[in-house]
Amino acid sequence: MTYRILLLNDISPAGLQRFAADRYQVGRDLDRPDAILVRSHDMHAMKIPDSVLAVARAGIGVDNIPVERFTLRGIPVFNTPGANANAVKELVIAGMLLAARRIAPAWDFVRGLQGDAAAVAAAVEQAKKQFAGFELAGRTLGVVGLGAVGAEVANAAVGLGMRVIGFDPAISVSRAWQLSSDVQQAGSLDTLFIDSDLVTLHVPLTEETRGMVGAPRLGLLREGGVLLNFARAGLVDDAALVEALDAGKLFAYVTDFPTPAVKDHPRVTALPHLGASTGEAEVSSVAMAADHLRDFLEDGVIRHSVNLPDAVLPRGAGSRIAIANANVPGVVGHVSTALAEAGLNIAEMLNTSRGEVAYTLVDVEGVTPPEVFARIAAIEGVLRARLL
Repeated sequence: MTYRILLLNDISPAGLQRFAADRYQVGRDLDRPDAILVRSHDMHAMKIPDSVLAVARAGIGVDNIPVERFTLRGIPVFNTPGANANAVKELVIAGMLLAARRIAPAWDFVRGLQGDAAAVAAAVEQAKKQFAGFELAGRTLGVVGLGAVGAEVANAAVGLGMRVIGFDPAISVSRAWQLSSDVQQAGSLDTLFIDSDLVTLHVPLTEETRGMVGAPRLGLLREGGVLLNFARAGLVDDAALVEALDAGKLFAYVTDFPTPAVKDHPRVTALPHLGASTGEAEVSSVAMAADHLRDFLEDGVIRHSVNLPDAVLPRGAGSRIAIANANVPGVVGHVSTALAEAGLNIAEMLNTSRGEVAYTLVDVEGVTPPEVFARIAAIEGVLRARLL
Protein backbone atom coordinates (compact mmCIF):
# COMPACT_ATOMS: atom_id res chain seq x y z
CA MET A 1 0.00 0.00 0.00
CA THR A 2 1.18 3.52 -0.82
CA TYR A 3 0.30 6.31 1.63
CA ARG A 4 -0.22 9.87 0.41
CA ILE A 5 1.11 12.73 2.58
CA LEU A 6 -0.14 16.25 1.79
CA LEU A 7 2.25 19.09 2.66
CA LEU A 8 0.71 22.47 3.51
CA ASN A 9 4.04 24.33 3.88
CA ASP A 10 7.53 24.16 2.46
CA ILE A 11 9.03 21.33 4.48
CA SER A 12 12.68 20.36 5.04
CA PRO A 13 13.61 17.67 2.47
CA ALA A 14 16.03 16.17 5.00
CA GLY A 15 13.18 15.49 7.42
CA LEU A 16 10.97 14.08 4.68
CA GLN A 17 13.52 11.36 4.01
CA ARG A 18 11.83 9.45 6.84
CA PHE A 19 9.10 8.57 4.32
CA ALA A 20 10.29 5.61 2.25
CA ALA A 21 9.84 6.36 -1.46
CA ASP A 22 8.37 2.92 -2.17
CA ARG A 23 5.61 3.34 0.43
CA TYR A 24 4.87 7.06 0.48
CA GLN A 25 3.93 9.75 -1.99
CA VAL A 26 4.64 13.21 -0.55
CA GLY A 27 3.76 16.57 -2.08
CA ARG A 28 1.89 19.89 -2.05
CA ASP A 29 -0.76 19.00 -4.63
CA LEU A 30 -2.24 15.63 -3.71
CA ASP A 31 -5.89 14.69 -3.76
CA ARG A 32 -7.36 12.22 -1.25
CA PRO A 33 -4.37 12.31 1.13
CA ASP A 34 -4.06 9.78 3.93
CA ALA A 35 -2.36 12.32 6.18
CA ILE A 36 -1.44 16.00 6.34
CA LEU A 37 1.92 17.43 7.43
CA VAL A 38 1.80 21.12 8.38
CA ARG A 39 3.91 23.83 10.00
CA SER A 40 2.22 27.25 10.21
CA HIS A 41 -0.53 27.00 7.56
CA ASP A 42 -3.94 27.98 8.99
CA MET A 43 -6.22 24.97 8.56
CA HIS A 44 -9.34 26.37 10.21
CA ALA A 45 -11.04 27.33 6.95
CA MET A 46 -9.85 24.22 5.10
CA LYS A 47 -12.19 21.55 3.86
CA ILE A 48 -10.63 18.33 5.11
CA PRO A 49 -11.01 15.33 2.74
CA ASP A 50 -12.72 12.25 4.15
CA SER A 51 -9.58 10.27 3.29
CA VAL A 52 -7.48 12.01 5.98
CA LEU A 53 -6.52 9.66 8.81
CA ALA A 54 -4.04 11.85 10.72
CA VAL A 55 -2.51 15.33 10.92
CA ALA A 56 0.99 16.14 12.14
CA ARG A 57 2.31 19.57 13.05
CA ALA A 58 6.09 19.99 12.71
CA GLY A 59 6.26 22.10 15.87
CA ILE A 60 4.55 22.38 19.23
CA GLY A 61 1.68 24.87 19.00
CA VAL A 62 -1.47 23.63 17.24
CA ASP A 63 -3.57 26.82 17.32
CA ASN A 64 -3.50 26.81 13.50
CA ILE A 65 -5.28 23.42 13.47
CA PRO A 66 -9.01 22.82 14.18
CA VAL A 67 -8.23 20.11 16.73
CA GLU A 68 -11.80 19.70 17.96
CA ARG A 69 -13.09 18.99 14.45
CA PHE A 70 -10.51 16.26 14.02
CA THR A 71 -11.28 14.78 17.43
CA LEU A 72 -14.95 14.39 16.52
CA ARG A 73 -13.83 12.38 13.50
CA GLY A 74 -11.42 10.20 15.48
CA ILE A 75 -8.41 11.72 13.73
CA PRO A 76 -5.25 12.17 15.83
CA VAL A 77 -3.38 15.46 15.67
CA PHE A 78 0.31 15.05 16.42
CA ASN A 79 2.89 17.63 17.45
CA THR A 80 6.62 17.39 18.08
CA PRO A 81 7.46 18.33 21.67
CA GLY A 82 11.17 18.56 22.29
CA ALA A 83 12.22 18.60 18.65
CA ASN A 84 12.98 22.32 18.74
CA ALA A 85 13.68 22.56 22.48
CA ASN A 86 17.40 23.21 22.12
CA ALA A 87 16.86 25.97 19.57
CA VAL A 88 14.32 27.75 21.78
CA LYS A 89 16.46 27.24 24.89
CA GLU A 90 19.44 28.92 23.24
CA LEU A 91 17.29 31.87 22.17
CA VAL A 92 15.86 32.26 25.68
CA ILE A 93 19.38 32.38 27.13
CA ALA A 94 20.29 34.94 24.48
CA GLY A 95 17.15 36.89 25.47
CA MET A 96 18.23 36.98 29.11
CA LEU A 97 21.64 38.31 28.11
CA LEU A 98 20.09 40.88 25.75
CA ALA A 99 17.93 42.19 28.58
CA ALA A 100 20.48 42.04 31.38
CA ARG A 101 23.17 43.91 29.45
CA ARG A 102 20.85 46.16 27.42
CA ILE A 103 22.57 44.98 24.28
CA ALA A 104 19.88 45.97 21.76
CA PRO A 105 19.64 49.68 22.72
CA ALA A 106 23.43 49.87 23.12
CA TRP A 107 23.87 48.46 19.65
CA ASP A 108 21.37 50.94 18.22
CA PHE A 109 23.22 53.77 19.94
CA VAL A 110 26.58 52.82 18.45
CA ARG A 111 25.14 52.39 14.95
CA GLY A 112 23.86 55.97 15.14
CA LEU A 113 27.22 57.52 16.05
CA GLN A 114 28.90 59.82 13.54
CA GLY A 115 32.27 61.54 13.29
CA ASP A 116 35.90 60.46 13.30
CA ALA A 117 37.49 57.88 15.59
CA ALA A 118 38.12 60.39 18.35
CA ALA A 119 34.54 61.67 18.28
CA VAL A 120 33.10 58.14 18.36
CA ALA A 121 35.38 57.12 21.24
CA ALA A 122 34.42 60.21 23.23
CA ALA A 123 30.70 59.61 22.65
CA VAL A 124 31.03 55.99 23.70
CA GLU A 125 32.76 56.86 26.96
CA GLN A 126 30.23 59.57 27.75
CA ALA A 127 27.16 57.46 27.07
CA LYS A 128 28.06 53.95 28.22
CA LYS A 129 26.70 54.44 31.75
CA GLN A 130 23.17 54.73 30.42
CA PHE A 131 23.40 51.13 29.18
CA ALA A 132 24.59 49.65 32.47
CA GLY A 133 23.00 46.28 33.20
CA PHE A 134 23.40 43.38 35.59
CA GLU A 135 24.92 39.90 35.69
CA LEU A 136 22.81 36.74 35.56
CA ALA A 137 24.90 34.76 38.05
CA GLY A 138 23.29 34.90 41.46
CA ARG A 139 19.93 36.10 40.14
CA THR A 140 16.75 34.05 40.48
CA LEU A 141 15.04 32.79 37.34
CA GLY A 142 11.43 31.65 37.54
CA VAL A 143 10.45 29.12 34.85
CA VAL A 144 6.71 28.83 34.23
CA GLY A 145 6.10 25.48 32.55
CA LEU A 146 8.63 22.65 32.77
CA GLY A 147 7.97 20.82 29.54
CA ALA A 148 10.61 20.09 26.92
CA VAL A 149 11.72 23.72 26.54
CA GLY A 150 11.21 24.89 30.10
CA ALA A 151 13.25 22.01 31.52
CA GLU A 152 16.15 22.75 29.19
CA VAL A 153 16.05 26.45 30.02
CA ALA A 154 16.03 25.68 33.74
CA ASN A 155 19.04 23.37 33.48
CA ALA A 156 20.97 25.83 31.33
CA ALA A 157 20.28 28.66 33.78
CA VAL A 158 21.65 26.54 36.63
CA GLY A 159 24.81 26.17 34.56
CA LEU A 160 25.05 29.97 34.36
CA GLY A 161 25.12 30.20 38.14
CA MET A 162 21.51 31.28 38.57
CA ARG A 163 19.12 30.19 41.26
CA VAL A 164 16.22 28.55 39.42
CA ILE A 165 12.67 27.96 40.61
CA GLY A 166 10.00 26.32 38.51
CA PHE A 167 6.22 25.93 38.49
CA ASP A 168 4.34 23.26 36.59
CA PRO A 169 1.52 21.39 38.34
CA ALA A 170 1.23 19.03 35.36
CA ILE A 171 4.91 18.09 35.06
CA SER A 172 5.44 14.50 33.94
CA VAL A 173 7.60 12.05 35.87
CA SER A 174 9.97 11.64 32.91
CA ARG A 175 10.39 15.40 32.61
CA ALA A 176 11.00 15.76 36.34
CA TRP A 177 13.83 13.23 36.06
CA GLN A 178 15.46 15.41 33.41
CA LEU A 179 15.58 18.47 35.67
CA SER A 180 18.72 19.39 37.56
CA SER A 181 18.40 18.65 41.28
CA ASP A 182 19.24 22.34 41.83
CA VAL A 183 15.92 23.46 40.31
CA GLN A 184 13.56 24.32 43.17
CA GLN A 185 9.79 23.96 43.12
CA ALA A 186 7.58 27.02 43.54
CA GLY A 187 4.48 26.43 45.62
CA SER A 188 2.33 28.53 43.30
CA LEU A 189 2.56 30.79 40.28
CA ASP A 190 2.23 33.86 42.48
CA THR A 191 5.04 32.64 44.73
CA LEU A 192 7.26 32.20 41.67
CA PHE A 193 6.70 35.82 40.61
CA ILE A 194 7.37 37.09 44.14
CA ASP A 195 10.69 35.22 44.38
CA SER A 196 12.05 35.87 40.86
CA ASP A 197 14.30 38.48 39.29
CA LEU A 198 13.54 37.13 35.82
CA VAL A 199 10.52 35.09 34.70
CA THR A 200 10.35 33.06 31.49
CA LEU A 201 7.10 31.60 30.12
CA HIS A 202 6.89 28.13 28.57
CA VAL A 203 3.23 27.12 28.60
CA PRO A 204 0.71 26.68 25.75
CA LEU A 205 -1.92 29.31 25.03
CA THR A 206 -5.28 28.05 26.29
CA GLU A 207 -8.37 29.67 27.74
CA GLU A 208 -6.86 29.05 31.18
CA THR A 209 -3.47 30.62 30.38
CA ARG A 210 -4.62 33.55 28.22
CA GLY A 211 -3.63 36.78 29.95
CA MET A 212 -2.07 34.87 32.87
CA VAL A 213 0.55 37.61 33.22
CA GLY A 214 -1.42 40.77 33.92
CA ALA A 215 -1.21 43.66 36.36
CA PRO A 216 -1.62 41.54 39.53
CA ARG A 217 1.27 39.18 38.73
CA LEU A 218 3.50 41.89 37.28
CA GLY A 219 2.98 43.71 40.55
CA LEU A 220 4.37 40.69 42.41
CA LEU A 221 7.62 40.60 40.43
CA ARG A 222 10.67 42.08 42.09
CA GLU A 223 11.42 45.71 41.29
CA GLY A 224 13.44 45.95 38.08
CA GLY A 225 12.48 42.44 37.00
CA VAL A 226 12.65 40.96 33.50
CA LEU A 227 9.89 39.05 31.71
CA LEU A 228 10.66 36.72 28.81
CA ASN A 229 7.95 35.32 26.56
CA PHE A 230 9.00 32.77 23.96
CA ALA A 231 5.72 30.83 24.21
CA ARG A 232 2.73 32.82 22.87
CA ALA A 233 1.76 36.50 22.75
CA GLY A 234 -1.64 36.00 24.38
CA LEU A 235 -0.12 34.89 27.68
CA VAL A 236 0.71 38.52 28.53
CA ASP A 237 -1.67 41.46 29.00
CA ASP A 238 -0.06 44.12 26.78
CA ALA A 239 -1.65 47.09 28.53
CA ALA A 240 -0.50 45.94 31.97
CA LEU A 241 2.94 45.19 30.57
CA VAL A 242 3.41 48.68 29.10
CA GLU A 243 2.24 50.22 32.36
CA ALA A 244 4.80 48.18 34.32
CA LEU A 245 7.56 49.15 31.90
CA ASP A 246 6.66 52.85 32.03
CA ALA A 247 6.57 52.80 35.82
CA GLY A 248 10.00 51.17 36.02
CA LYS A 249 8.59 48.08 37.72
CA LEU A 250 9.88 46.03 34.80
CA PHE A 251 13.46 46.50 33.65
CA ALA A 252 12.83 44.78 30.32
CA TYR A 253 10.52 42.56 28.30
CA VAL A 254 11.92 40.15 25.72
CA THR A 255 9.50 38.38 23.41
CA ASP A 256 9.40 36.33 20.25
CA PHE A 257 5.88 37.60 19.52
CA PRO A 258 5.78 41.32 18.61
CA THR A 259 2.48 43.14 18.97
CA PRO A 260 1.70 46.73 17.95
CA ALA A 261 1.24 47.71 21.60
CA VAL A 262 4.74 46.70 22.75
CA LYS A 263 7.13 46.31 19.83
CA ASP A 264 8.36 49.92 19.81
CA HIS A 265 8.73 50.39 23.55
CA PRO A 266 12.35 51.30 24.46
CA ARG A 267 12.44 48.59 27.15
CA VAL A 268 11.17 45.86 24.82
CA THR A 269 13.30 43.57 22.68
CA ALA A 270 10.93 41.95 20.19
CA LEU A 271 12.06 39.24 17.78
CA PRO A 272 10.19 37.88 14.72
CA HIS A 273 9.27 34.43 16.11
CA LEU A 274 12.78 33.01 15.78
CA GLY A 275 12.46 30.32 18.46
CA ALA A 276 12.53 27.28 16.19
CA SER A 277 14.14 29.03 13.22
CA THR A 278 17.25 26.93 12.89
CA GLY A 279 18.05 24.37 10.24
CA GLU A 280 18.61 21.76 12.92
CA ALA A 281 15.27 22.36 14.62
CA GLU A 282 13.36 22.23 11.33
CA VAL A 283 14.90 18.91 10.34
CA SER A 284 14.31 17.48 13.81
CA SER A 285 10.67 18.64 13.92
CA VAL A 286 9.83 17.30 10.46
CA ALA A 287 11.58 13.99 11.15
CA MET A 288 9.63 13.53 14.39
CA ALA A 289 6.33 14.44 12.72
CA ALA A 290 7.06 12.01 9.90
CA ASP A 291 7.83 9.25 12.39
CA HIS A 292 4.51 9.88 14.18
CA LEU A 293 2.61 9.61 10.89
CA ARG A 294 4.44 6.45 9.83
CA ASP A 295 3.81 4.75 13.17
CA PHE A 296 0.13 5.59 13.01
CA LEU A 297 -0.51 4.83 9.35
CA GLU A 298 1.41 1.55 9.35
CA ASP A 299 0.72 0.21 12.86
CA GLY A 300 -2.01 2.39 14.41
CA VAL A 301 0.44 3.52 17.11
CA ILE A 302 -0.13 6.95 18.68
CA ARG A 303 2.67 9.02 20.22
CA HIS A 304 2.47 12.71 21.13
CA SER A 305 -1.08 13.34 19.98
CA VAL A 306 -2.71 16.46 21.39
CA ASN A 307 -6.24 15.06 21.21
CA LEU A 308 -6.12 11.24 21.35
CA PRO A 309 -4.42 9.12 24.03
CA ASP A 310 -0.98 7.63 23.49
CA ALA A 311 -1.24 3.99 22.45
CA VAL A 312 1.86 1.90 21.82
CA LEU A 313 1.51 -1.84 21.24
CA PRO A 314 4.21 -3.90 19.50
CA ARG A 315 2.85 -5.38 16.29
CA GLY A 316 2.33 -9.13 16.30
CA ALA A 317 1.35 -11.59 13.62
CA GLY A 318 -2.15 -11.57 12.21
CA SER A 319 -4.32 -8.52 11.63
CA ARG A 320 -4.68 -5.36 13.70
CA ILE A 321 -7.80 -3.27 14.24
CA ALA A 322 -7.41 0.34 15.41
CA ILE A 323 -10.53 1.98 16.84
CA ALA A 324 -11.15 5.57 17.95
CA ASN A 325 -14.44 5.96 19.79
CA ALA A 326 -16.40 8.07 22.21
CA ASN A 327 -15.29 7.23 25.74
CA VAL A 328 -18.50 5.48 26.75
CA PRO A 329 -19.12 2.07 28.35
CA GLY A 330 -19.61 -1.00 26.22
CA VAL A 331 -17.61 -0.34 23.06
CA VAL A 332 -14.73 -2.69 23.89
CA GLY A 333 -17.23 -5.33 24.94
CA HIS A 334 -19.06 -5.10 21.61
CA VAL A 335 -15.72 -5.40 19.76
CA SER A 336 -14.81 -8.53 21.72
CA THR A 337 -18.23 -10.02 21.10
CA ALA A 338 -18.05 -9.39 17.35
CA LEU A 339 -14.68 -11.14 17.15
CA ALA A 340 -15.72 -14.02 19.38
CA GLU A 341 -18.91 -14.69 17.40
CA ALA A 342 -16.78 -14.81 14.24
CA GLY A 343 -14.51 -17.41 15.86
CA LEU A 344 -11.55 -15.03 16.01
CA ASN A 345 -9.13 -14.99 18.94
CA ILE A 346 -7.68 -11.78 20.37
CA ALA A 347 -3.91 -12.15 20.70
CA GLU A 348 -3.33 -8.75 22.31
CA MET A 349 -5.42 -5.71 23.17
CA LEU A 350 -4.67 -2.18 24.39
CA ASN A 351 -7.43 0.21 25.44
CA THR A 352 -6.73 3.72 26.65
CA SER A 353 -8.66 6.96 26.95
CA ARG A 354 -8.23 10.71 27.10
CA GLY A 355 -11.14 12.81 28.18
CA GLU A 356 -14.14 12.03 26.01
CA VAL A 357 -12.20 9.93 23.48
CA ALA A 358 -10.91 6.36 23.75
CA TYR A 359 -8.58 4.40 21.49
CA THR A 360 -8.18 0.66 21.17
CA LEU A 361 -5.68 -1.53 19.36
CA VAL A 362 -6.72 -5.15 18.86
CA ASP A 363 -4.36 -7.76 17.44
CA VAL A 364 -6.34 -10.67 16.03
CA GLU A 365 -4.91 -14.09 15.29
CA GLY A 366 -5.24 -14.71 11.57
CA VAL A 367 -7.14 -12.60 9.07
CA THR A 368 -10.10 -10.45 10.05
CA PRO A 369 -12.82 -10.84 7.36
CA PRO A 370 -14.18 -7.60 5.89
CA GLU A 371 -17.70 -8.31 7.14
CA VAL A 372 -16.46 -8.66 10.74
CA PHE A 373 -14.53 -5.43 10.49
CA ALA A 374 -17.60 -3.70 9.03
CA ARG A 375 -19.63 -4.87 12.04
CA ILE A 376 -17.03 -3.40 14.40
CA ALA A 377 -16.87 -0.11 12.50
CA ALA A 378 -20.66 0.18 12.80
CA ILE A 379 -20.72 -0.16 16.61
CA GLU A 380 -22.42 2.83 18.22
CA GLY A 381 -19.86 5.29 19.52
CA VAL A 382 -17.08 4.32 17.08
CA LEU A 383 -15.69 7.45 15.43
CA ARG A 384 -13.28 5.73 13.10
CA ALA A 385 -11.96 2.20 12.68
CA ARG A 386 -9.09 0.88 10.56
CA LEU A 387 -8.09 -2.64 9.58
CA LEU A 388 -4.31 -2.89 9.29
